[in-house]
Amino acid sequence: MVLKLHNQAYFFWEIVESISESIVKYLHISRENHFYCQIININPDQADTYKCFATNEYGKAVCTTTLNVIAAGFKKKSQGGSGQEPHDFRSMLKKTVVVTRKKQLPPQKEGEIDPKLWELLISAPKKDYEKICLEFGVTDFRWMLKRLNQMKKERADEQAKVVEKLENVKQIEVKPNGKAEFGFDMQLWDPNSAVNLYKDGIMVPYADDENSKHSLRKKGTNYLFTIKDPQPEDAGFYQVDVEEANVLTTEFRVPAVEFVDKIKDAKAVESEDAVFQCVLSTPLNRITWSREDSSLEHGDKYEITISEDKLTHTLRVKDCEIADKGAYYAIAGIASSRASLMVEDRGVQFVSGLSDTNANTGERVEMSCKLSSETSEGRWYKNGKLLTNEDGITIIKDGAFHRLIVDCCKKDDAAVYRFEAEGRKSEATLNIQDPPKMDPDALGNFTKPVIIKAGENAEWKLPFSGQAPMTIQWYKNDDELLPALNVKIETSDSESQLRLIKCQRKDSGEVKIKIKNEFGTTEAVSKLIVLGYPGPPAVPKVVSAFKDCINLTWSPPCDTGGTKIVGYNLEKNKKGTNYWSLVNQKGPITDTKYAVKDVFEGAAYEFRVSAVNLSGAGDPSIPCDTVIARDPMKPPGKVTDLKLTSSNYTTFSLAWTKPKEEQGVEDEAQGYYVEIRPIESLEWTRCNTTPITLTSYTVLGLKAMATYWVRVIATNYGGDGEPQSFDNYIIAMPPPVKPKFKDRNMKTFVVVKSGNTVRLNINFEASPMPEIFWLKDGIPVPKHVTITNSDKGSQLLIPTSERTDTGIYTITVKNMVGQESFNVEIRVTDDPKPPGPVELEQNIPGTVTLSWTPSPDEKRDDRLHYMVSKRDSFKRTWRTVADNLFNNKFTVVNILPGRQYHFRVFAKNDMGLSPPSESPVFETKKEKEKFQVNRPEIKHRIFDSPPSFIVPLKRRTAPQGYECYMSCAIKGDPAPRVTWYWNNISLNTNTNYHITNVCGVCSLLILRVGPKDNGEYKVVIQNKLGTAESSMTLNVRGIHKV
Repeated sequence: MVLKLHNQAYFFWEIVESISESIVKYLHISRENHFYCQIININPDQADTYKCFATNEYGKAVCTTTLNVIAAGFKKKSQGGSGQEPHDFRSMLKKTVVVTRKKQLPPQKEGEIDPKLWELLISAPKKDYEKICLEFGVTDFRWMLKRLNQMKKERADEQAKVVEKLENVKQIEVKPNGKAEFGFDMQLWDPNSAVNLYKDGIMVPYADDENSKHSLRKKGTNYLFTIKDPQPEDAGFYQVDVEEANVLTTEFRVPAVEFVDKIKDAKAVESEDAVFQCVLSTPLNRITWSREDSSLEHGDKYEITISEDKLTHTLRVKDCEIADKGAYYAIAGIASSRASLMVEDRGVQFVSGLSDTNANTGERVEMSCKLSSETSEGRWYKNGKLLTNEDGITIIKDGAFHRLIVDCCKKDDAAVYRFEAEGRKSEATLNIQDPPKMDPDALGNFTKPVIIKAGENAEWKLPFSGQAPMTIQWYKNDDELLPALNVKIETSDSESQLRLIKCQRKDSGEVKIKIKNEFGTTEAVSKLIVLGYPGPPAVPKVVSAFKDCINLTWSPPCDTGGTKIVGYNLEKNKKGTNYWSLVNQKGPITDTKYAVKDVFEGAAYEFRVSAVNLSGAGDPSIPCDTVIARDPMKPPGKVTDLKLTSSNYTTFSLAWTKPKEEQGVEDEAQGYYVEIRPIESLEWTRCNTTPITLTSYTVLGLKAMATYWVRVIATNYGGDGEPQSFDNYIIAMPPPVKPKFKDRNMKTFVVVKSGNTVRLNINFEASPMPEIFWLKDGIPVPKHVTITNSDKGSQLLIPTSERTDTGIYTITVKNMVGQESFNVEIRVTDDPKPPGPVELEQNIPGTVTLSWTPSPDEKRDDRLHYMVSKRDSFKRTWRTVADNLFNNKFTVVNILPGRQYHFRVFAKNDMGLSPPSESPVFETKKEKEKFQVNRPEIKHRIFDSPPSFIVPLKRRTAPQGYECYMSCAIKGDPAPRVTWYWNNISLNTNTNYHITNVCGVCSLLILRVGPKDNGEYKVVIQNKLGTAESSMTLNVRGIHKV
């Protein structure tokens, strides 16, 4: 604790027991059991740490404080001489200063959020976040929420040590009474916990007296702090702590602002809006709008707006009510403006007015309205004429409700009706409608079914009424009927008639009339029943057959002819004749089953049945299957030799042998059923609904590559025999075939010009349908390559080829039997560009060495090589002197003096030759001298020289299947002996290599390079003066199968 005083220091002690008499001049105990210690004429030597001790029968307590004495600018003379005790110490207690500092917040760092903002947001409710952030210049605070929530949790954990419950925290706000207030609801664990108030980190003393500058009014759990008569110097950062835990942080800002234009009294009629507006001298983001008891917030009731320059602030009170009258305040900083709102009563009002009504003639109609007053009287008017109960209407007043009732509407009741009360009026239109109506008695007759016999006429007639014009439509089975030869429609203003001529059985059904006018639609439905002959029954079924009796049954017909079925006629036909004879000679059969006894043993019969109703017998049914009059048979045995004769992706072809017949055990098979069952199913499906007599069958409609179980069942009149199945399931596919490629002359190398389409068609044979894979250089083909597969082939398509598409393409065809692969090298290239300028150099007489700049395509086409041609002035024709050159230099031999030579160098690739690059003219002049013989002086000169390489061998990479040409130029005297080696094996006697040595140019030609030609090639030259060698490595770019 640091005190800066003129000459005295006061200390505040809690329950002091003993203080040194050398420094304590006076000790006093206050009413609140507080002890004060006064040190007279304090000096720097008395700066020290002081302790207070308090003891009683329960124990001892110690309190420690530190006194720092700071030298003051002057000393005040003590009254009554030096060291004199003050006479009124109580009056001096009012001057006691207790200074306690709260730990300061860290200063704001550049680019970071002000710590004060974090403190304010921790204490503020979410609805105030935006307002507080705007005051600190922060427009988007959403990114702060995560950290803020963490800080709030930490603060809540800190508060929980001393506070049981904290809610309803309110930030500081200037109220209409001129005081600044802030507070909260709080329950403490210990009611004796100290509650301290700080301003800008310095403790502020407060009292419970409302007349004090700073006061705390506590009511129950509510704590309300008040600053009386706030001034600019009261602005600051206020914090409330319980012990050491912060429970509220708020900032009191006092902007330098005045009201240029204050709010003015307003008057509004009930349910209208009232507006208060003020103008400030300084722009503010917001001001406080308030009534006597509460602040006003923007919402459904109040609309608060601010002008763009933030000087004009407006409050709109919406839908004013009587309760809204009173005083309203606009508070900006510590300045305020007051105005009153007067709300006038509107008088009687319509809570709900009259509404337009539609009514049909003869109906009861009611029109009503409701007033805001139950005591108000009113009058009813019709087309401006006053109405009373004597006008055939009923007028009722029921409190605030007023009703007008017309019991039975007539056309002349249509009018404009008005209700008036105390100067207010509401009107509506009553429209009387006359929709189509039908006479109830006539309607009852109409709805009865009309029953006629086939070939007779049917007639309907229906009278109606309603306002014209009306539209009448007739329907049969929902299809509109129009006048025709067999349809007659007659319609008048009050009646419509329908007549159907010569009706048939098919005309039976629903008959409907629809009558429509502008006010509505009405319908009536009748039914037409045309009686006729019944339809054919279902096909008779043979229940059992014996040598002297055949039992049959059948189902009634769907069409009874409109009347009850009285019986059936059963007919038989002996197989081989065209005559049908009636079985029931004594009359119709009343049941749906019959035993036919008039049969001959071993004879085959067909039976048919017809229904009989009141109109007579109808058409007969379809005949039943042929049945033989004989005793029941035993079911047949199993078929034998069941085998699969052929198959493909959709069919099976089966064959079997007829089962053997055993008398009394297994009778003869008369037909066969074929059944299949998918392997994933448990149910058998019968492929043929009727038995087949052949011992072979083709099952159709199978799923490709699906797996089936197959069985065959023999059958006869005695029933089905036991099924015969295959031992294994069958797959719907052709016989297995290992994949193989069909075309024997398939290309293994394809050259395509860049930009053209590449299309490879590979045909193969495989069963079942194989999987097809395409790879390029061992990896899947790029996305721009289109692959189209079928069961017989595959196509690779590159619509627009590029050089990057060059590579080895591998197709692999694989199925359950095996797999096969095929490689195709595709080379995408372009016409070669010519090489650069050709230079000539003569190193050895009789030879000339050509050198040229490489073609620009050499780097991206490893198969590009060069060809050299020559023309001399003697022969005048071009002749190729070198081909398959993979370097940029060549020595031409047999150059004769006296002739002019022209040379051309071509770049060459798989597309062909480039334009030539021509050399300058080369000529060695032949000097002609006068012939004379001079015996030269014999001089012994030595021309011997050791062997050396003028042009050494160079490293080569050659494609498989192409020629490979290697060359070098040598010198030496005597002429050196030349030996070629491959991996240190001499090649001079190997006939697979073409070796030449012309005028010092040594060459080796491999006609068709293969993988075995990889390795090191070396030339060794040797004469009596020494040895020299040159080597190179040949890499063959081969084709590797996948």
